[in-house]
Amino acid sequence: MATREPPIIRTLVDFFPAAGEWTEADYYPISERGGIVELSNGNLEIASMPTEFHQLISLRLVTALFAFVTQHKLGQVRYSPLPVRLWPGKIREPDIIFMAAAHADRIGKYWGVPDLVVEIVSEGDANKDRKVKGEEYALAGIPEYWIIDPDARTLDVLLLDGETYQTDAHLAESDTLTSPTFPGFEFALQELFAKA
Repeated sequence: MATREPPIIRTLVDFFPAAGEWTEADYYPISERGGIVELSNGNLEIASMPTEFHQLISLRLVTALFAFVTQHKLGQVRYSPLPVRLWPGKIREPDIIFMAAAHADRIGKYWGVPDLVVEIVSEGDANKDRKVKGEEYALAGIPEYWIIDPDARTLDVLLLDGETYQTDAHLAESDTLTSPTFPGFEFALQELFAKA
């Protein structure tokens, strides 16, 4: 005797759009329930759960950036989960986001295109963070993009040059992070990657 799918499952699935048909109106109620959910080309992309080390790196960097940006009144710093609308139908949730004070009008319930994004590479997502999101962030016109690789213990500072990013710095654990976006900011990567 063939087993049948319970009727409640079929009923719930019918409420969701088909693959490739998701819209912002469908996306936002789900993203507001928590978790990292992105909208891309009509599809929902659910990010893998960050590791403890990923979260520790994020905490250390966002704390340092927040203190520096607040002290110098440069703008706003936030961290994921927070939907960032790159363009209609393209919503990402970078690990760390900076919006310059001059672009405060881009901040509402959700953020528009920020001035800097940071992605901490998750296991299995290196290509997405380096290539896919790099191309999207460049297309959106985000001037600076940092990619942190917890396994390799490296940080790449990428600057927008026309329509693509160019590597401004490839930093190892023994280096110190600086940035054209934050003149005077310095952060030792040895501190960023230290064990808890």
